[in-house]
Amino acid sequence: MPPVGETLREVVERLAPLERRAGSPAEHEAADWIAERLTTAGAPARVEEAEFLDGYAPLIAKLSAIGAAAGVAGLARRGRLAAILGGVGAAAAIADDVSNGPRVARKATQQPQTTWNVVAEAGDPAAERTLVVMAHHDAAPTGAAFDQTLQRTMAKLAPGVFERVDTSLPLWWPVVAAPALSALGAATGRRGASLAGIALGALATASFADIARSPIVPGANDNLSAVAALVALAERLRAEPVPGVRVLLVSCGAEEVIQGGIYGFAERHFPQLDVERTWFLNYDTIGSPELVMIEGEGTMVMEDYHWRSFRDLIDRVAVREGLALRRGMRARSSTDAVIPSRARYPTATLVSFDRAKAMTNYHQMSDTPENLDYGTIERAVALTHALLGALAGDEAASGVPSGR
Repeated sequence: MPPVGETLREVVERLAPLERRAGSPAEHEAADWIAERLTTAGAPARVEEAEFLDGYAPLIAKLSAIGAAAGVAGLARRGRLAAILGGVGAAAAIADDVSNGPRVARKATQQPQTTWNVVAEAGDPAAERTLVVMAHHDAAPTGAAFDQTLQRTMAKLAPGVFERVDTSLPLWWPVVAAPALSALGAATGRRGASLAGIALGALATASFADIARSPIVPGANDNLSAVAALVALAERLRAEPVPGVRVLLVSCGAEEVIQGGIYGFAERHFPQLDVERTWFLNYDTIGSPELVMIEGEGTMVMEDYHWRSFRDLIDRVAVREGLALRRGMRARSSTDAVIPSRARYPTATLVSFDRAKAMTNYHQMSDTPENLDYGTIERAVALTHALLGALAGDEAASGVPSGR
């Protein structure tokens, strides 16, 4: 087995130069290469096509503009009904879209596109228990909104206070509040609410328009760090097999449009994955200095991942193996993990932070291979391998509910 660090660097450096926008030829090329590399690592892999609906920045920019326009209309008495309807509709559509709801606006305005998921099989193929280890291989656009200066300044000015805050700021709330304020101002005749809705809506429109036209980042941390971990885990399982657990290594496409390819994976594979004998471990941005297991996520309403006992099991394994792992954090962003969690699979997500509780170089052009902390990725691989041993034994009973 080659050194883990050598494998990690090989994968990241090979894929980072590809501009892996969701649904692009480069994303397809990346998926094909990952499948070949996993197969070489001892985990036979295939590429599966999946449909996704584009959205995120262009869609949210348009909905925010509708909300701002509603605020303007609400300043005139004759435009109040249209302002109320437009503001409420835009607010509801944004909240629905970013929280992985029915996504009415996407379905009404977007045509399905193709993305590519990679699915590899490793471990014990005859085992009744399955661990699904997930990553994603598409990359995100950058934009001024992702500048981390404010967060890092807050960490320096009030380190004690900052350290106690374990839930990230609800950055989507103001985006939804903008059209809601426009509707409120129109309904009550309060010009202040309408003006606030106009201002916030204009800011959101400009911010998401900027993201929509910005270049795609190299995505070494987000999320080639995770793809590299899948390959390294496949190589370790070939060298050190763990009987009793089947492993699916899954790299989804189109995650950066706020979940895309994971829906296709769920439709195709969830019917064959027994919720009583399957666990999901999601890797997302694991190349910062500190390995972190987040407890849940939620852009609008916080959702802890299903079945805390699985996360407790991961924590016990980390302690036993002497692998530093931070707990207690919750994210106001969204990852592919929310889909299996809502389907009642025991779910956990590994991410990584630096001292400012920031994912290093997140959605920035500086997210390049040389800026990764490869030691953190190695710890994630080691933790997962040890977790498989726990799931194969009696400890699995504490990581999955009985009688569900």
